[in-house]
Amino acid sequence: MGLVATFEIHCEALPLTGVATAVPEATLVLELQFNHGARPLFLVTVTDGSPTAVENALADAYDVKEWTLVGRAGDTRRYQAVPALSFEEQLGDHLEDLSGLEALATADAIIERIEVLPNGWRQTGWFADRDAFAAFSSFWQQNARFQLERLTRDDEPEPPGDGLTDDQREALRTAYERGYFDIPRRASLEDVGAELGITASSVSERLRRAQTQLIRETVATTWPPLPG
Repeated sequence: MGLVATFEIHCEALPLTGVATAVPEATLVLELQFNHGARPLFLVTVTDGSPTAVENALADAYDVKEWTLVGRAGDTRRYQAVPALSFEEQLGDHLEDLSGLEALATADAIIERIEVLPNGWRQTGWFADRDAFAAFSSFWQQNARFQLERLTRDDEPEPPGDGLTDDQREALRTAYERGYFDIPRRASLEDVGAELGITASSVSERLRRAQTQLIRETVATTWPPLPG
């Protein structure tokens, strides 16, 4: 029985991370057209963000030789880009095991979604079995930073969403990384607010709303009702 995994690969040398860095408000979803030899074409679907900023970033990207706008629907644009480098050329100085990268291309896995982030890629993929997933994740753990977000069997429904807004999720993550939840606490609400660019009271409200939502969607669903 197969596995479905969502994970992040933190490696700034991956293709198009520079574009995501230049236009952080845009969402970039990448498809690789492997029927074009050693340099698979990039098909990039972009939502949000300024079209001019995105296109300027594509023009400036060191890993894009040329690009073409191939379609537009509302706020969504689709671009085809010709890579300036092969994967080996682009990643060679950042990976210790290029032969392992080649082996991944023949692994029993299908990557169905790649979202380009400023620090790497977020991917969702199907893996034939746990060994196939282990080989894939082990390669990236050894050569970059691999962060697993979800792993389920292919016949299991996806877990329900947590219901958090983007602002609440960002506040939680920033507070956690700065040490606000540590014992003893390593950061104050003012510290977290300075990181987010908002006031301490706004941080407090976001954290309380986020914590309430998480309790409602997780542990609260398992509690028996209170009497009376």
